[in-house]
Amino acid sequence: FYQASSSEMFGKVLETPQNEDTRFYPRSPYGVAKVYSHFITQNYRESYDIFACSGILFNHESPLRGNEFVTKKIAKAVARIKKGKQDQLKLGNLEAKRDWGFAGDYVEAMHLMLQANIADDYVISTGETHSVKEFIQASLEVADIPFEWEGEGIDTCAISKKSGKKIVVCSEEFYRPAEVDSLLGDSSKARKILGWEPKTKFASLVDLMVKYELENN
Repeated sequence: FYQASSSEMFGKVLETPQNEDTRFYPRSPYGVAKVYSHFITQNYRESYDIFACSGILFNHESPLRGNEFVTKKIAKAVARIKKGKQDQLKLGNLEAKRDWGFAGDYVEAMHLMLQANIADDYVISTGETHSVKEFIQASLEVADIPFEWEGEGIDTCAISKKSGKKIVVCSEEFYRPAEVDSLLGDSSKARKILGWEPKTKFASLVDLMVKYELENN
């Protein structure tokens, strides 16, 4: 039995990087629910000897991401801006940092957990953290949109060198009420016991997502 835990359980992180022993401090109803799922899975494993594993997966992305997720929102908007179908992208906190990996790599980790001799819980992550701003910058570069950053904090914006217009801006309406500022996973346990390693680097992930949107939107 595989149970999908989440890095959102760490929330307001109490140590960096986060591993299997890091205390949880969820900052959203989603994170709170995931903590319950994580502990009830442990309880059933210990009480009834069920082969049940929880994967504490950090953010895992692909071109199939839902439109409500920030990476998909960025990749799709950048492609549309490139094609002249959209003027501007509005986002919340550009300084929020996440440990982003490729979903395909993480599914391999799930499978390896279920093939192990002993059921256990594992953090699955790349061990690298990047800001939303970095994701935007990499996406604009993939789409070959010359730009420059201006402003700080809520006033941060990306300005097109071609048109002189703001193509990315911050808006308070997209800020989370209880922000998770930074997440960085330590997946050394999975690497050692399962022999798992992420294959897809951050730049390759952004390239994959933006090019998919350029070809399909």
